[in-house]
Amino acid sequence: QVQLVESGGGLVQAGGSLRLSCAASGLTVGDYGMAWFRQAPGKEREFVGGLSWTGSTTNYADSVKGRFTISRDYAKNTVYLQMNSLKPEDTAVYYCAADRIRRRIGVPVAGTSYGYWGQGTQVTVSS
Repeated sequence: QVQLVESGGGLVQAGGSLRLSCAASGLTVGDYGMAWFRQAPGKEREFVGGLSWTGSTTNYADSVKGRFTISRDYAKNTVYLQMNSLKPEDTAVYYCAADRIRRRIGVPVAGTSYGYWGQGTQVTVSS
């Protein structure tokens, strides 16, 4: 059974940083593309960024490029989202997701491409 468990969310002032973690069990993060999505109140879920299974390809939403970075720790089977220069508009529930296809080429942005999801962690950025 696959489980993705996010942690690291919280309240931070604008301009601050947070690092989200996504601990995986039941699958090896090194074999799957991994991504982060977010959903703000009253808005649809949106793609934040993703990392291919090889680690050679990343894809970020324009709104977070240059501020957010996805990384992976193979030994801990964990994926991270480092968020810097946070803005109030980054406030949302952040979800970790694993591709439904093992070793897919590329980083899909559609949520339907991801078959495994965490429960989410709240990030609130105050102005």
